[in-house]
Amino acid sequence: MMNFVWKSHAVVQPSLLVLRGCQHGFFKVILLYGYCYQDSNDIPDTLTTITELGSPLEMIQLLQTSWEDRFRICLSLVRLLHYLAHSPLGSVTLLDFRPRQFVIVDGELKVTDLDDASVEESSCTSNSDCFMEFPARNFTLPCSVEGRCQSMNEKRNLYNAYRYFFTYLLPHSAPSSLRPLLDKIVNATGELHWGIDETAAQLERVLNLYKSGEYLQNTTRVPKAEYRRVPEAFIPDENYRCWPSYHHKGCLLSVFDVNEAIEICDSYSQCKAFVLTNQTTWTGRQLVFFKMASNHIVPDPDKITYVKVTD
Repeated sequence: MMNFVWKSHAVVQPSLLVLRGCQHGFFKVILLYGYCYQDSNDIPDTLTTITELGSPLEMIQLLQTSWEDRFRICLSLVRLLHYLAHSPLGSVTLLDFRPRQFVIVDGELKVTDLDDASVEESSCTSNSDCFMEFPARNFTLPCSVEGRCQSMNEKRNLYNAYRYFFTYLLPHSAPSSLRPLLDKIVNATGELHWGIDETAAQLERVLNLYKSGEYLQNTTRVPKAEYRRVPEAFIPDENYRCWPSYHHKGCLLSVFDVNEAIEICDSYSQCKAFVLTNQTTWTGRQLVFFKMASNHIVPDPDKITYVKVTD
């Protein structure tokens, strides 16, 4: 079944509808199914759009999700901003960057409201004309020989991404070996030392390190305990809670391999066993239940249980 939502716009830049239909590696703007012009409540030239349906962006809920899912939000945002910086219309800035302008569709962040988007780079005669003011700090960008503020649209988007998303979602509860790179990304965007191309490249680097398991190479992975492998078995109960978890009543985390699962179990004093499932996350990592005992093991052809035999 196709899910969609109707939305009316009293004022809109029709050329921006081009962005809604573009596919560039990933759909980054909410998908447009159709639109029409009509008069509404005596307002002429009202534009009604029919778009795909997404979930509202709730920052408090996002802060309670796994780092992997929060990283996905930031990565999809950077991919969106990279596309807007190199769009068919030129560099596009989002003048209203508040979270309510975005929705989540299948775990990806998409912009839903283009009413406040602009493709015009500010004109200037000197650097002082290229002043960007934000609540926490200000920036002055160079004025080009063509009389345009260099990369102002791109840099405005990037700093807004930093202050609304990166500072809250990127570093917290990230794998320790990735923290230096993530802190570097947050600091560089907060100071506007990087443009969107370098920021996107660095976040893609984080993704590759995470998916490939390379981020584990510099960590000490000597098991503190021995584990007995029990194939085709599951522990239905004996749950304990951990944060962040994919399951609100248990400890369900993603791992790259069995060794990482052992390392996680060793780090929790209450963990006495874990169960490898056949479910994976968006990065291909395996979901694992961590258990506080192994008193009741039942057959399950889709799972493998590891029981701690020594401490």
